[in-house]
Amino acid sequence: MTIKLTRIIMGMPITIEAVGTNDPEPLEAVFNYFREVDLRFSPYKEDSELSLVNKGLKPKDWSGDMKLVMQLCEETRQVSGGYFNINRDGYIDPSGLVKGWAIDNAIKLLKTRGLSDFYIEAGGDIQAEGLNENREPWAVGIRNPFNIHEIVKVIKVSGLGVATSGPYIRGDHIYNPVNNYETPRGVVSLTVVGPNIFEADRFATAAFAMGKGGVNFISTLPGFEVYQIEVGGKAVFSPGIEALC
Repeated sequence: MTIKLTRIIMGMPITIEAVGTNDPEPLEAVFNYFREVDLRFSPYKEDSELSLVNKGLKPKDWSGDMKLVMQLCEETRQVSGGYFNINRDGYIDPSGLVKGWAIDNAIKLLKTRGLSDFYIEAGGDIQAEGLNENREPWAVGIRNPFNIHEIVKVIKVSGLGVATSGPYIRGDHIYNPVNNYETPRGVVSLTVVGPNIFEADRFATAAFAMGKGGVNFISTLPGFEVYQIEVGGKAVFSPGIEALC
């Protein structure tokens, strides 16, 4: 038995596939959780808590989740040497961390409901747990940023998160806060494999902002692998990537 459902939430498709069940209820509970996250952290909803924060809501009045996410963003800024920064032009946007954080929480939610073989994918970022219906690790494709219908590398993961940053789907949306918020140069796609999707997502965002230096940053993090595609089409990757293929 396998069930696979997709919903459009947070402005992107979110897909969950679970093996060993055909009960949609646990999956719908996760979709509802993502809707709650969107209501709290959306920078596009006038009544979201994040919008209220940007309008002057004091930290003492923030929710526990807002306080936690802000703390995690600050920790990520420090670890990345300032390349991950949610402050720009007087506004705060933690989107570069919230998605991975939410997926990680959703993974835990499914586990508490007794599921062990499944994946959650949101807007191209994915965490896979256990095994697929063929009792093998889950296969995750890395897209060719010059032709998004082509897969240039397939990695097999279980209990890991895979996050990709780049402008080829959403256009330029990641900037270098260390250098006057310039658009990162020399790189069109950077995929990070990490111990969970929260870690992979936040550091993929930071690393892409670094440009070509991002691959070196990820390589210094224990337990992480990276696959970077440069403007000219050259792929640069850490040695552990091949072990996942």
